[in-house]
Amino acid sequence: MGSLRSCSRSACQRAAVATLTFVYSDSTAVLGPLATYAEPHCYDLCTSHADRLTVPRGWEVVRLALPSNPPEPHPDDLLALVNAVREAASDRTQDTGPTARGSKGSLEPPAEAGGVRRGHLRILREQ
Repeated sequence: MGSLRSCSRSACQRAAVATLTFVYSDSTAVLGPLATYAEPHCYDLCTSHADRLTVPRGWEVVRLALPSNPPEPHPDDLLALVNAVREAASDRTQDTGPTARGSKGSLEPPAEAGGVRRGHLRILREQ
């Protein structure tokens, strides 16, 4: 599971590996490793666009070392995704109420035997 973000350049669909930010007061562009979160005033760039970066005359470019390999997914990332899906599913079942669940015309599937609906995601612990 590599980067989920793509390059910010128009029509480029490659995976982002670097983040570009500007310090306008110092006329400086900073190109570094891909930021953890997508920021609104930063640009995510693929390897090709990061290598060919140019700035206006009089500006300075600070290039921070980019990792040679994409970062491996951390187990906490997957757990956070599972928890978010479970939270969204529990919110949806609370909104529909017990009378709407499984009734004709409802979008909710009927409950499993015993009245408990099981989620489709499960965590498998390493032994």
